[in-house]
Amino acid sequence: MPVVLCFGDSNTHGTRAMQFWGDRRRFPREARWPDVMARELGAGWDVIAEGHPGRTAVFDDPIEGSHKNGQRALPVLLESHRPLDLVIVMLGTNDLKARFGVSATDIALGIERLIQDIGRSDAGPDGNAPAVIVAAPAGAGETGIFEEVFAGAAAKSRALPAILEQMATRHGVGFFNAGSVAEVDPVDGIHLSAQAHEAIGRAMADTVRKQLNTQEE
Repeated sequence: MPVVLCFGDSNTHGTRAMQFWGDRRRFPREARWPDVMARELGAGWDVIAEGHPGRTAVFDDPIEGSHKNGQRALPVLLESHRPLDLVIVMLGTNDLKARFGVSATDIALGIERLIQDIGRSDAGPDGNAPAVIVAAPAGAGETGIFEEVFAGAAAKSRALPAILEQMATRHGVGFFNAGSVAEVDPVDGIHLSAQAHEAIGRAMADTVRKQLNTQEE
């Protein structure tokens, strides 16, 4: 049974578009993209969703806390869920926050560190490293309650997929561009709608099959 870890942020967690600060609404499990993907893959797949709202690739958040740093969490999750056949990394949205003041290239370099960490791990079958898919998040907007928090994010998010694809090619790992099949909800410009989760889950299933060279059941 192939085991897939989905390592992401609030859009892997299933957070709904936020209408006010403290809005904790979440889509039901079956509507979130990892579960949509699992349904598309069919029986015989173990899909683990590890989405943490506010998670960055490598940055300690000075407001939300150092526990938002994905690089801190990754080794724990790799060891907790091993052996893993595949890790899907869909991060980068929270790194766009104005408080970090980094470029799209720096965001991609942070995600590259995670890919390197996975590649050095023994979390895959037989003590090897698992396969990896780098997923570029859907493009961010600057609207709603996050307008100031994500000031300048729209342009950076448009540049990010191409940079991530080049990085994935250098490392010989898979690539998926969520923005090619879905858009963020215009209510807050950051989170996915139910329709976007469905589209990403379906398309990601095809990418996973290709990455692991498996056929549709």
